[in-house]
Amino acid sequence: MSSVSGSDDRPSDPTRSHAAGLPYLSQHEQEGAWVVAVHGAFDSNSTPSLSAALEAGAASFSKVVVDAAGLTIADSTVLNVLLTFNRTAAARLYVARPAPPLRRVLELTGADTVLDIRPTVEDALAP
Repeated sequence: MSSVSGSDDRPSDPTRSHAAGLPYLSQHEQEGAWVVAVHGAFDSNSTPSLSAALEAGAASFSKVVVDAAGLTIADSTVLNVLLTFNRTAAARLYVARPAPPLRRVLELTGADTVLDIRPTVEDALAP
């Protein structure tokens, strides 16, 4: 599992203990796509790691999936990272399982009509 400053190619382990609310992400290849699972509170201090993980995936994969089920706080910087990546990257972005904090931001801003939101990671990975 990676911290926000590192990277990991293993699937996230939801049973692993982390300090409450601290942001971390894991990233791995799954079914020909790059999956970035985010956990904890992401804000302007932690979104650079999210942006780097998305860019790393886009360098090798045509599909990047953000598994957002573990996100506890998402501010406008998270939204900016997702929208910028969606607009500029060669890879197709999917946001899977958005947790309530992210879903609320997406709905309030109308970004849920721009980003490809999927109910599950499996749905995002489907051809």
